[in-house]
Order: sequence, then C-alpha cells, then structure tokens
Amino acid sequence: MEEFSVDDPTQLLQAASDFANYPGLQNDASAKDFLDRFPLPVILNALQTKADVPGLESTLIAALERVFQTKYGASLIPHYMPFIQVGLTAESHEVKSLACKTVTYLLENLNEGAISAVRLIVEHNIYPLLLDCLINGNERVATLSTDAIGKMASSPAGMDVVFPANTNEATHLGALAAQCSSLGRVRVLALIVKLFSISSYVASAIHRSNLLRLFEAEINNTNDTLATLSVLEIMYELSEVEHGREFLSTSTLLQLLSSIISNKSMESVLRSRAMMISGRLLSKGNYMFADELSVKTVVSAIDRILSSSETQDADECESALEALGEIGSSIQGAQFLLSSSPPAARHVIYAAFDRQGRGKQLAALHALGNIFGETRSENSMILTSDAEESLRRLIYETASKSSKLTPSGIFLSVLKQDSETRLAGYRMLTGLVARPWCLMEICSKQEIINIVTDATTETTKLGMEARYNCCKAIQKAFIMSSKVSSDPALAGLAEKLYDAVRKGPYLAKRLEAQPTVVTDDRF
Repeated sequence: MEEFSVDDPTQLLQAASDFANYPGLQNDASAKDFLDRFPLPVILNALQTKADVPGLESTLIAALERVFQTKYGASLIPHYMPFIQVGLTAESHEVKSLACKTVTYLLENLNEGAISAVRLIVEHNIYPLLLDCLINGNERVATLSTDAIGKMASSPAGMDVVFPANTNEATHLGALAAQCSSLGRVRVLALIVKLFSISSYVASAIHRSNLLRLFEAEINNTNDTLATLSVLEIMYELSEVEHGREFLSTSTLLQLLSSIISNKSMESVLRSRAMMISGRLLSKGNYMFADELSVKTVVSAIDRILSSSETQDADECESALEALGEIGSSIQGAQFLLSSSPPAARHVIYAAFDRQGRGKQLAALHALGNIFGETRSENSMILTSDAEESLRRLIYETASKSSKLTPSGIFLSVLKQDSETRLAGYRMLTGLVARPWCLMEICSKQEIINIVTDATTETTKLGMEARYNCCKAIQKAFIMSSKVSSDPALAGLAEKLYDAVRKGPYLAKRLEAQPTVVTDDRF
C-alpha cells in the first residue's frame, strides 16, 4: 500500500472538506473528478494510517459517504469489499458507521443488483460482521447495521442469508439472541420488527422461523427491568404492522400484557407500561382486531389495580386511568367500559371529580374526554342506551356524594381550577354536552356559560382552542335541542353562546380609550 500513501495529507484534507461540504447534490461527474485527483486506494490508505491527523478521519468519512451515494461511486464498491470488512471491524465507530452505510449503498445501487450484491456480501463474509455491529456497536452503528440487514432481506437472495434454514447456525437470529446480553437481545428484537415491517413475505419468513417466540421469552425474563420495558415498546411497534396481523394477533399480545398487569411481583413501572400499551392497542381503529375475551381480561386486570387498596403508586394509577381513556376512545371501547359489571369507567369518573391527587384528576378528566366522545366523530358520540344510562347514573351518583351535590356543581368546580385542569375539563364537557341531560345541567349554571364564553379566560393557544371547542359544542347542542332553544328564559344564554362562537377562539385584549396629547390651539 506504500504507493498509495500520502506524506502530507493537507491537500487531501482540503479537497475532501470541499467535496463533503459542497452545498448542492454531488453527481457522477463531480465524484469522478474528486477520485481522479485522489483515487479511492489513496483515501482508504489515509483513513487507515493517518487517523491521528486532526479532522482527517471525519472529513474523509463525510466525503466517502457522498462519493458512494452517487451511481459512479457505488459502482466502485464491489472492487473494495475488503475495505468494508476492515471497516466493520474497526475500533472507530465512525468508520464502522461508514462501512454499514456502504453495504446499504451497494444493495441500493448495484442494479442487477440485489442478487449480485448479496453474493458479494456472502463471499466476503460481510453478514456476520453486520450482526456483530448490531450487537456490539454503539447506538448509531447498531441502527445503520439494522438498515443494511433490512435492505438485504428485501430481496429473495438476501432472505436466504438472513433466515438460514439451520436454526443452529451462528447467524440465525434465534441462536444469536440466545448468546447475547440483554441489550443485544433487545437489538435483535428491534431488527426482527424492522424486518417484519418490510413485507408480508418477510413477515411470513419470520413466523416460520419461530422468531416471534423471542418476544414472549424476553418478557417472561424478569431479570432486567429496562430490557423488558424496551421489549414492550418493540412489541407495540410489531403490532402496528398492518400486514403482520395474520401472524401476530392483537389478542395474543393482550393476553401477554394482561399477565404482566396482573402480576403483583412485577415492578410497578412494568405494569404501568403494559397498561399504556394495552390502551394504545385497543384505541380507536385497533379495537376491532381484538376478541372480547382478551379485552375483558385486560380491562379486568386494570380494574383490579384501581380497586386495590394496595395500589399506592400514583404513576401506576395515572397509567391505569390513561389506559382506560385510550380504550374508551372507540365507541365499542366506551360501551364496554360503561356496560361491564361493575362498569370499569366508574374509576375514571370518581377520580375526575376527586381533588385528592392532581395527576390522577388530570388523567381521569382527559380519559373522560375520550370516553364521552370528544375525539370521535359526531355520529359516534352517543352510545347504546344501556351505556348511556350507566354514564348518567355514575355522574349523578358521584355528584350526590360530593359537597356540590349536582353535576353542574362538580363541572363548575373543575372549571374553577388551574389552567391545565380547565383544559381537561373543556375536553370532557365537549363530549358530554351531546347528552340532553348534561346540556340542561350546564344551562342551569350561569357561571359555566360565563367561563366558556369568556375569551380572556385562557392565555395559552391550547387552552383558548379547548375553551372555544367546548363553547361551540354547547352552542350546537343548544340549537339541536328544541326543548332548550325554545325556552324564552334561556334566550340570553343563546345570544351569549352565539356571540362567543362568532368571535372565534382568539381575542385580542379589549382596547381601552387612551388619552391623546396634542399641541394646544392658539387663537
């Protein structure tokens, strides 16, 4: 390599810096011009032997990245596979990152393409080195190696490498996970999720390879709380892959999550995360993918936590309430929460009007906004007659046990609290006012109307918009109710609501008369 060495890398450093920092796109011509002045062997030799020169390594890496992103640069990669080998085993994380990216560029640009590229990768034993980068590299290196492996698996030839038939082979992801640290196993699982999302064909290969069992095994391993938390999040990502539902049912995941929620020996943070993920799995459009037994199992597990006098952790209670709110965001979920026996929604309603814990009250009020339909379309707000009756009864029962005695009293109490609580209260009332009985309660309390129609009540954008949406929802319910809108005694309220809606959510401070100083007229 002596013929490719440079005694004084100053010119190379300057040229590489100019090329790397060029503000526009580099094309084949500019890449060729740069490499004509400094051939690849010269640059690679400098990268290996002159790394101690300040700024040289990072500058050359940046320049090589831009070279390999061009068609011309990518066409040279097959001739420098040994460089990729060396790069993937280098001590420098920056060099490893470049080597991982170079594999991706090879797979993207070798047109005949993916099969030829995969053959080169196999012949030069690159895949095991990518796996080593995945397990032992820093976070950036692990991400880039994941990208390269994902690109490989996008072709039939690459799939044969990534999913070997022999489960005992060292590169089989199951065998690899069995020998890793907890961090390594989490990274393998994250890779599986990325591969799973590529296509139904790849998802099928993962299913056949029995790799999905690794998730359950890792969750049942309670030795590392942080690893288990990471796996729970990765599992949620897995459930979000649409074409994966035929291989991994929502019900299977819910059963696994409910076992965590019900396990008192698990740490509170794990139960909290499991509840939150269960809520997200069952929110809105996802609810239909779960069977009723799985939903009941999860809701019962959350209900037991909120009912237990042993549950002292405030974060766990808030997570439980938020999870119920997520489940209640769909019309089916809201009906289930209000129709079960006893209705799980009772915990949310009780907590929403209990000022003993601010965090719990906020979580509950936002959850009620979801359950009452604030996030649903207008024709999905009202529930079945049984669920609606349960809702009305729970609100009146809660009010009767409070010092305010009436629903309008507890609503006003919420709106008289701090701005965050008011915002959650606006959301709750926006959904609830679609019920005629709630409209009557609101109209019976002039102070509630005064708050929601006063554009100066809120000072933040979110608060202003929440107040306005609540005001608009009350006005709409008012107009649609012939009983209320035809009552002469409420004509003043109607005018006030109309005027507030017409002005919009944002209102500048009222202009007051200002004294004007002018020169006194003389004669």
